[in-house]
Amino acid sequence: MLTGGCSAPGEMSSGAVMFDMEYARWLDEDNKYMTEIQGALQAQVLDGNLGTIVEECIRHYDELFHLRAVLARSDVFHLMTGMWATQSERCFLWMAGFRPSEILKMLIPQLDPLTEQQLVGMCNLQQSSGQAEEALTQGLQQLHQSLADAVGAGPLNDGADVANYTSLMALALDRLDNLESFYRQADNLRQQTLHHMRRILTTRQTARCFLSIGEYHRRLRALSSIWVSRPRENFVMAENVSSTATEFQAIHQSQQNQFSGL
Repeated sequence: MLTGGCSAPGEMSSGAVMFDMEYARWLDEDNKYMTEIQGALQAQVLDGNLGTIVEECIRHYDELFHLRAVLARSDVFHLMTGMWATQSERCFLWMAGFRPSEILKMLIPQLDPLTEQQLVGMCNLQQSSGQAEEALTQGLQQLHQSLADAVGAGPLNDGADVANYTSLMALALDRLDNLESFYRQADNLRQQTLHHMRRILTTRQTARCFLSIGEYHRRLRALSSIWVSRPRENFVMAENVSSTATEFQAIHQSQQNQFSGL
């Protein structure tokens, strides 16, 4: 479930296989950090001690962005297709990861009450993130069009023309080099958003943010399990809804028990 049911290892590059293994390890450690933060908040530990945990969480995310940067250099296609994520997570991916402005939109109500200065800071961060996302999205669309134009240039029925084929592929590969840059810029935006958020919020608010982000992605992964195990027979709609709700509660409770026992 953690790797999203990706292709068999023999069909993947070595970089993709290594990333999937490291990402599974990262998720396991992330659960442990979330347990630690939750326990610290409930125990009302001093801000200094909680701050140490928060900084470790930030470094933990920095490690993930480093792993993704390495993957982008070695196998950007594995990164962009999202095969390292679960099915439900892939539905919400923006440039192979979370959309910072949407995460901020989700987090702001969770942090109530915010001071006026904090609210302005978070809203400004959400707005600037959205503008950067739009610019990257437009740039990526232009790159896709450029690649399509390069691959589709000239007659498409001249398979025997090796020289023409080679020149077109060389042009496409040259433009494809920019793909890595787009995804690294997107990850840089995600990383800088988390760091900027840390500067706006208090230690306890930042800890609550990490808990909320962790729970959000945990629910998305649970949704994949529910989807796979959903009833396939033609039951009455009400029965399906009731069965799905029961399964969701069972999976969520199981995750919570595991989460609390780590």
